Amino acid sequence: MLALARKSIQHGLDHGKALIVDSHSFEPSLIASGAAFVTLEMRGSLRGCIGSVEAYRPLVEDVTENAWNAAFRDPRFNPLTSAELPHIEIEISVLTKPEQLSFDSEADLKQQVVPGRDGLIISDGYHRGLFLPAVWEKLPDIDTFLSHLKQKAGLPLQYWSDSISCQKFYSFEFGEKDS
Repeated sequence: MLALARKSIQHGLDHGKALIVDSHSFEPSLIASGAAFVTLEMRGSLRGCIGSVEAYRPLVEDVTENAWNAAFRDPRFNPLTSAELPHIEIEISVLTKPEQLSFDSEADLKQQVVPGRDGLIISDGYHRGLFLPAVWEKLPDIDTFLSHLKQKAGLPLQYWSDSISCQKFYSFEFGEKDS
């Protein structure tokens, strides 16, 4: 999967679009519907991260498309260049289906979240933000994690409303650093 993500990025540099894969040439677990995020880091800093929250296409297709999107379509960064590619480290996070949480206060929500394990999606109206479980490595405190997640969703750091909804999910993560 990591080689496929890198191949899709190289294909994007060469052809300006994501690699098209024949999903039937892969093992059954990789052609089952899956949701994945592809994260790119360069010299320890984020360089792109795009993914799918819900599974709606074969996992291999999701990874190749999201690798290309992370490299060339993340609005926070300029498109990746050929000179940067050798310095990029790729990480793939395969997500479980998000589970809706039921809570009556921010304190109640915090009690249901397991730091280091849970990924979260928070939303209120048209505001929405998602943090992968790997974000706990940089924001290990629940208060800081939630504040930054609210900020990512476009909400004030201390914002709270009875209309906030939250989903949690888990992910299986692997990357080039691990290999």
